[in-house]
Amino acid sequence: MRLFSDLPGEKINNMFYKKPGYFNKRSDRELLSYALGATLYMPATRPNIHQDLLSKKHAGLSSMVICLEDAIGDEEVEMAEGLLCSELENLSSDLVKGLCEEEDLPLIFVRIRSYEQLVRLKSRIPNGMHLLTGFVLPKFSPAEGSRILTEIKELNSQGYCLYAMPILETKEIIQKETRLEELIGIKKVLDQYFELILNVRIGATDFSGLYGIRRNSDTTVYDIAVIRDCISDIINIFLRADQPYVISGPVWEYFSSKERLLKPQIRQTPFMERLGQDGLKMRTDLIDRHMDGLIREIAMDISNGLTGKTIIHPTHIRPVQALNTVTLEEYLDAQSIAGQAGGKIGVMKSDYQNKMNEIKPHLYWAKKILLKSEVYGVLQDEITYIDLLKNETFNSDTQLINR
Repeated sequence: MRLFSDLPGEKINNMFYKKPGYFNKRSDRELLSYALGATLYMPATRPNIHQDLLSKKHAGLSSMVICLEDAIGDEEVEMAEGLLCSELENLSSDLVKGLCEEEDLPLIFVRIRSYEQLVRLKSRIPNGMHLLTGFVLPKFSPAEGSRILTEIKELNSQGYCLYAMPILETKEIIQKETRLEELIGIKKVLDQYFELILNVRIGATDFSGLYGIRRNSDTTVYDIAVIRDCISDIINIFLRADQPYVISGPVWEYFSSKERLLKPQIRQTPFMERLGQDGLKMRTDLIDRHMDGLIREIAMDISNGLTGKTIIHPTHIRPVQALNTVTLEEYLDAQSIAGQAGGKIGVMKSDYQNKMNEIKPHLYWAKKILLKSEVYGVLQDEITYIDLLKNETFNSDTQLINR
């Protein structure tokens, strides 16, 4: 698997200074934690998941979550577990028959409800467990989370290669009087199982629901004060350089257009300069699909140190992955900083002659950029995310899940 796998080889060659790299579930954990890209959620009740994977229905998909939690009704749990087991069995059978290769499949995760459900699944999908990259752990708390992580560690001792992705979304985290104690408690648990943790994810929808808030398509999660305040503390605790986790951006809920309240959030000039009238048409299409708000939120995610994003619609795959690509300027700066980390100098002018690169303050950033470059690739100097969006074919599939 690699990001932008839906692009023809010629376009990859022309657009990338450094091509996106290949990875699979057995790749180095640190590298893999940056490789999820746009992680597509779908309910376990959705029919024919394995057939969609065989046909590569969702172009460019690199990671997905089959959800047994909020995406399904409480009365659907037993049925959903049965369907999940069936889909994984079918996919496993397809692999044995040679209908597909494991390397062509996206990273597959299952979002579980509880420790007890994980134990049930362990016995129900023995022939499908090897297809999973791991489990998503909603409403993560120190006590329940420890039990689940211990169980996943035990599964790995039996030969599986499974990771965990906790979701931070409980009232103890969003409420200010309990937040820091809860976050620090969660981090202590995650540190004990550090090699199992692939991503830390943020449940902004659950956070918002606790206050009766739902942002509209003109508003990013960073415009909601109580959510922004909480995300700031999550970043503060989990992104520290001494033992950092990769934090993914929260879900964007919109994929179609109705009347707008505010002006579009992406400027005309970059599109006009890159593609002329075709660029303006593309910008209009993005705005009509509420992609301008998504693009702005992705940019804010990246500015705040987040990588990748939870998505609920396949049309969000390309924007997330396009904006997370590394520019040549970033790459050359990162290479220069990392290459001079031996202590001989402390500061130097950038290759682009437009900024100072300080070795010690920028070294952690440089290491992150170099890791991202391995999976997202590095764009040619005159290529931008707009050029990648130009190659997007929007999918009309409007399957939506609650997140």
